[in-house]
Amino acid sequence: MVFERKHYLNLLQDADGNGMIKVITGIRRCGKSFLLFKLFRKRLIERGVHEDHIIQVNLEDRRNKKLRDPDALLEHIDSLMIDADKYYIMLDEVQLVNEFEDVLNSYLGVPNAEVYVTGSNAKFLSKDIVTEFRGRGWEIQIHPLSFAEYYEVVGGEKAEAMELYNKYGGLPAVAGLEKPENKENYLREIFETVYLRDVLDRNHLKNAAGLRELVRILASIMGSSTNVRRITNTFKTAVGIDITPATISKYIECLQDAFIISEALRYDVKGRKYIGTETKYYFEDIGIRNAVVGFRQLEPTHAMENVVYNDLRRNGFSVDVGLVESFRRDGEGKLQRRNLEIDFIVNRHDERLYIQSAYALPSKEKVEQEQASLLQISDGFRKIIIAGNRYSSGYNENGILVVSLYDFLLEKIDLWK
Repeated sequence: MVFERKHYLNLLQDADGNGMIKVITGIRRCGKSFLLFKLFRKRLIERGVHEDHIIQVNLEDRRNKKLRDPDALLEHIDSLMIDADKYYIMLDEVQLVNEFEDVLNSYLGVPNAEVYVTGSNAKFLSKDIVTEFRGRGWEIQIHPLSFAEYYEVVGGEKAEAMELYNKYGGLPAVAGLEKPENKENYLREIFETVYLRDVLDRNHLKNAAGLRELVRILASIMGSSTNVRRITNTFKTAVGIDITPATISKYIECLQDAFIISEALRYDVKGRKYIGTETKYYFEDIGIRNAVVGFRQLEPTHAMENVVYNDLRRNGFSVDVGLVESFRRDGEGKLQRRNLEIDFIVNRHDERLYIQSAYALPSKEKVEQEQASLLQISDGFRKIIIAGNRYSSGYNENGILVVSLYDFLLEKIDLWK
């Protein structure tokens, strides 16, 4: 089962010749190596690049251990560049090389060297790339399969495919497994032996039980507003572990650095400011989240919200969660203030979308509930409800665009037009 990853192939191709080091980041096992070493290599050859002008080194391979020495790696690459034609240098998990920054920077001044590297930890975070590569690092973040990528290959009934995707996620290896028990076993094992172990080892953490429990807590409150203090209290009351807020903050940062979770900040629409006390956390892959809770607490409403969030971010948008102030009179005529939530505030340059994620719209009352916060916003930007049970898209009487989940995920509708 081969997923073509056309979106990312185009990003890699578009970056060709930009004079920068192309840094491919993303959660482990999302397909970075296959994308670069197989799919992108194939595209280059189809474009006329000779195979001997594509230099590939997998630094996780034990057979290449000696190339983790920076001078040995430089010597190896230089020995393969025998003419003035362009060479494509592809290094997988280059952070395993000592002083890898110097190695890569050595090729910034080489006119016929086009460098692509992959990484899956904090050393390849966006905040570090500019510094490490002297302002000439170009990040391309790879995500697990989108539903559109998944469905293009798997096919069948959309509802059935969506149910499987919401349960097992979009890691390419999982999609290729037939039996449900094999999918579940793979996800459980990869969480324990790859993700959890990777975070512990790379950050020199000792409290494996505490980190594991934190991930479980974040999985159980997926899509809910929270803060470090509340999570700390949960440890004490529900788990019986006494852990400091500073440690919780550090662990959360480590999980973000490994691309396992991401944070959506809360934004006050009318106050035009971020509210630092509350935030939401979403999982990079919904299958990993479900594995953490033993495939029991599946919560289709929050699963859909997580999938929508990931799809928005996959398209390169900045995504926050929103809050808007509303006033109404009670039965005695007294004016009451309340805060209404907006699931997502999506920013693209100077444009913005306000989006509600609704698993179902079974009644007029539910529609009114979902659009209540949107109707309080008067800045003129588009307001959208993405509905899981609606199979046709269109505007309602309040000018709100109601979009089918399938139209959104399968990219049949442009939310910005």
